[in-house]
Amino acid sequence: MTKYCLTVTCPSTRGIVAAISTYLAEQGCNITDSSQFDDAETGRFFMRVSFVPESGAALAALQEGLAAAAAEFDMTYAFHDEAEKMKVVIMVSRFGHCLNDLLYRWRIGALPIEIVAVVSNHMDYQKVVVNHDIPFHCIKVTKQNKPEAEARIMAVVEDTGAELIVLARYMQVLSDDMCRKMSGRIINIHHSFLPSFKGANPYKQAYERGVKLIGATSHYVTADLDEGPIIEQDTIRVTHAQSPEDYVSLGRDVESQVLARAIHAHIHRRVFLNGNKTVVFPASPGSYASERMG
Repeated sequence: MTKYCLTVTCPSTRGIVAAISTYLAEQGCNITDSSQFDDAETGRFFMRVSFVPESGAALAALQEGLAAAAAEFDMTYAFHDEAEKMKVVIMVSRFGHCLNDLLYRWRIGALPIEIVAVVSNHMDYQKVVVNHDIPFHCIKVTKQNKPEAEARIMAVVEDTGAELIVLARYMQVLSDDMCRKMSGRIINIHHSFLPSFKGANPYKQAYERGVKLIGATSHYVTADLDEGPIIEQDTIRVTHAQSPEDYVSLGRDVESQVLARAIHAHIHRRVFLNGNKTVVFPASPGSYASERMG
């Protein structure tokens, strides 16, 4: 069954929902799921609608047909075929837990994406990636060659048609220029001890301070390091009886889960940028993303 979704952002005003639902009904479309949010602080309206085009209407025709209403409400909108898998480039350094988790979820169909390439600044995971029949690119990064290295990375993104970059514990800081080019299309994951425990061995630092919660944060990448709009977070409790190694192990588990949930929300067009934060609509009932993805 063909299923499309419509995403809309615009200034908040009366009549938006009526205009959209009326238009879809007139085009012979049956709405199966709808989420909306009106942010009183920013004055912005956000909406995501899933529907079945029972009349057989094509995406291009639907896109064009909504133009008049879109102009009236100053909408930014897009129609998407929910069956199309988003093309993704994964980047990794020497911590492979998130990469391995994503490869497993992708292989069993739990994360419906098309992984078009894996980029790393080390060779550690070449064999793992190639064994999945995914192109692997080792692009070394130094202070001297960073502009050239990033140009090579962007060439991979452009040549593959990738719509999303996932930093699966990629430990190089991206330039402001690359962050601007890929704004809203780079997702990162890190532990949630920032800003308290920076630098090397944050889990050891946390252990020495006797923390009781370990967490992870997944966010869009901006020029402000680790301060981009947050998509997903989670925590897990720890106790005095656990070791620094336990902290690391538990931390890696929660990092993997949080990153996968953030990607899942993004590829299903459920995440909307709203200034320095995001609006993330919940998954529809029965969706894999409505579970804890563990």
